[in-house]
Amino acid sequence: MKKNRTFFYIKTLLAIILAVALDQYTKYLAVIYLKNKPSIPLIQGVFELEYLENRGAAFGLFENQQWFFLLFGLLLILVVLYFYTKMPADKRYLPLKICSVFIISGALGNMIDRFHLSYVVDFFYFSLIDFPIFNVADIYVTVSVFALMILVLFYYKDNELEGLFSRTGRRRR
Repeated sequence: MKKNRTFFYIKTLLAIILAVALDQYTKYLAVIYLKNKPSIPLIQGVFELEYLENRGAAFGLFENQQWFFLLFGLLLILVVLYFYTKMPADKRYLPLKICSVFIISGALGNMIDRFHLSYVVDFFYFSLIDFPIFNVADIYVTVSVFALMILVLFYYKDNELEGLFSRTGRRRR
């Protein structure tokens, strides 16, 4: 049984590495093809690719506070990992595990930028609603958190989540 759990954690780690690699690759492409160039409309007046070096959070909050984002990202990853390890190996919990993988991947993707560049490369822009420019890592986190809320509110029963939040929660493996 321990061998299966180890194999599952290795697959999880590989999924995180692949997701972070995709995020970093898209940011690399954004630097090559978008930096110091006019935006590229994909759907005129609706959606475009526009390079931005984001030194803050959405809407410019906490600009140039890289230590805050790195610390918050690390804390987020540790909390998600804690809950991930408490989840039963049951297939019913696979949606929660997938959300966890993408939240960790998104946090790591943006943390890499902040640590290495002191800013995050953003490039997706919904000009129709003037939404803040974002990237693949932001999509991972946003979609996963939204899916997580739907799952917790409508899919899982209270007793299925009980063990994740209690100190002595059972781990079914």
